[in-house]
Amino acid sequence: MAWIMGGVPNDLRLDEIDRELLRALAEDARMPNNKLAERAGVAPSTALQRVRALRAAGVLRGFHADIDLAALGRPLQALVAIRLSSHSREQIDSFTGTVRRLPGVLSVFHLAGATDYLVWLAAPDAQGLREFVVDHLATHPAVAHAETSLIYEHHRGPGALADVAPPERAPGA
Repeated sequence: MAWIMGGVPNDLRLDEIDRELLRALAEDARMPNNKLAERAGVAPSTALQRVRALRAAGVLRGFHADIDLAALGRPLQALVAIRLSSHSREQIDSFTGTVRRLPGVLSVFHLAGATDYLVWLAAPDAQGLREFVVDHLATHPAVAHAETSLIYEHHRGPGALADVAPPERAPGA
């Protein structure tokens, strides 16, 4: 095989078959193995073996559902930019651990720069958003500043594999 599994994720080299499998799964994580194999141009047993190896190597970390948040009664989304009052390891760990377990939090991004965190959350309405920010973020002992931006729309991009061109093949290959 043209791929090498190293001890560190950066040592991992993916060939075009791996990349095609990942592209297909990124589009539809529920794609049946026979369709996945067909798309990658390999036998179903090869596709299954490759997907298992990608999971074992930590490249393929999970499969996620895209859920309509409005159907769950949380149609309002926001990004809350957080600046911490200090940057001790204890404060960072405490804030991250607390916030990522709060209901309505979709993702927590720890950043470099003027903003320490972006918290992506879903709320039932403006009042619910306000209460969440006041009760859980702005009044958290580690937080020096919180700034909320409403999300009007959210669209997924093409993903990390979209800009990776397949290797050129020799004529007649």
